[in-house]
Amino acid sequence: MTRIEVVPSILSADVSRLGDQVREAVAAGADRIQVDVMDGHFVPNLTFGPLVVEAVRKVTDLPIEAHLMIENPELFIEAFAKSGASLIEVQVEATRSLYRTVQAIKELGADAGVAINPATSVETLREIIPYIVLVNVMTVEPGFGGQKFIVHSPDKIRRLRAIAPDIEIEVDGGIDAQTAPSRPCWWRAARSSGTKPASPQASRPFAKRLSSNKSTSPPRGEVGAQRRVGAN
Repeated sequence: MTRIEVVPSILSADVSRLGDQVREAVAAGADRIQVDVMDGHFVPNLTFGPLVVEAVRKVTDLPIEAHLMIENPELFIEAFAKSGASLIEVQVEATRSLYRTVQAIKELGADAGVAINPATSVETLREIIPYIVLVNVMTVEPGFGGQKFIVHSPDKIRRLRAIAPDIEIEVDGGIDAQTAPSRPCWWRAARSSGTKPASPQASRPFAKRLSSNKSTSPPRGEVGAQRRVGAN
């Protein structure tokens, strides 16, 4: 049986009500909470640091995913791991020592994932796939919410699934309550329009991402806030 997970991003939250917003997402059926970390260098935006991850950890027991869109992420992974991040993703384009960085994440007790930008080939992942639990396929250029989904992304996801049949695939960018049901359902990421969820159905516009483990064709039915594509 397959299911899709939805992981709300605090990038879409009202930061003045961050604790309440996280609790609302949890009540709506979120599977984990995602923190988009941007440094103003690797991407043009500037967002959150380890203290924000620590604040999120204080209001939920759900796993916290830190997506590091920063240069030299190896310098900061210890701080994010200690702040409570359960899964740390690094951009493959942002470090010269990807294997070492991935191993360091795991040694700190977190799960390791990688993210790839739209122009980065999935072929660059072949050697690192055995050492990670997740690949995040960016379907917009990282840095800002509200961008349009890149239409050729599904083909890229299929190519990734062909070389990594068992890994969890995350899709991030340009997916919302309207686009998610119309796209193949092996993804997790749905960039939010900022709508606050009051139920699993209502949480879709607030969602950050959808995910998958094995299936290369969409399951029947709607994309739900608590379903995730994968094998038993």
